Amino acid sequence: MSEDQAVLWTEDLVAGYSPEVDILNGCNVHVLPRELVGIIGPNGAGKSTLVKAMFGLVPVRSGHVRLRGEDITSRPANKLVAAGLGYVPQNNNIFPSLTVQENLQMGMYLRPKEYDVRFAEVGDLFPLLADRRTQRAGSLSGGERQVVAMGRALMTDPDVLFLDEPSAGLSPMMQDTVFEAVARINKAGVSILMVEQNARQCLDISDRAYVLDQGKEAYTGTGSELARDPKVIELYLGTLARTDT
Repeated sequence: MSEDQAVLWTEDLVAGYSPEVDILNGCNVHVLPRELVGIIGPNGAGKSTLVKAMFGLVPVRSGHVRLRGEDITSRPANKLVAAGLGYVPQNNNIFPSLTVQENLQMGMYLRPKEYDVRFAEVGDLFPLLADRRTQRAGSLSGGERQVVAMGRALMTDPDVLFLDEPSAGLSPMMQDTVFEAVARINKAGVSILMVEQNARQCLDISDRAYVLDQGKEAYTGTGSELARDPKVIELYLGTLARTDT
């Protein structure tokens, strides 16, 4: 596959939070248009660091990040949003004291005049957001709050959406709600790069996936291929999966 086929491409990415301490060690991933790509791996493998580095939140020491062929390495996050990236962090991803509608308005700070059109489109995708627009976001369930966070990121109509551990800390039922929401976003045409600790459910909905280990991709393949790979099962899925069926 050539770089010009991918909407997002990283090449030999080396990055870390502290000087001289690299978390990513030459990581290579790509995302095709309308593709859902999962990132799994053990704790400390660099999964969250990968999306943060791609989104300009962690210093990149070497390597490149390209969006639609354009080098976007180390651009500020607000510039990346304008370029077509969306990001939903694992923690503190909503404004709990604001209403659902106010949270979505915060997602349109770059293009406030387009709010009504985007709210209608995102509300069609997730009727919950329209139905609960006047409700304080902090009063929603964990799964519903994640939908609000994803909805806010979608307000800018991104080409690629980064999701960092969207099911973290949720009950199994709420996890199902979140994974269904992720699949719905992808079916609407948004490319997704999702970091997820719940490896089996991640692989179930991913077109392709990467297993990260020690800051570099250790295995890659379709979600179903990795879920059946004996080495991946032995080394990763036994400890990463919430259920082993």
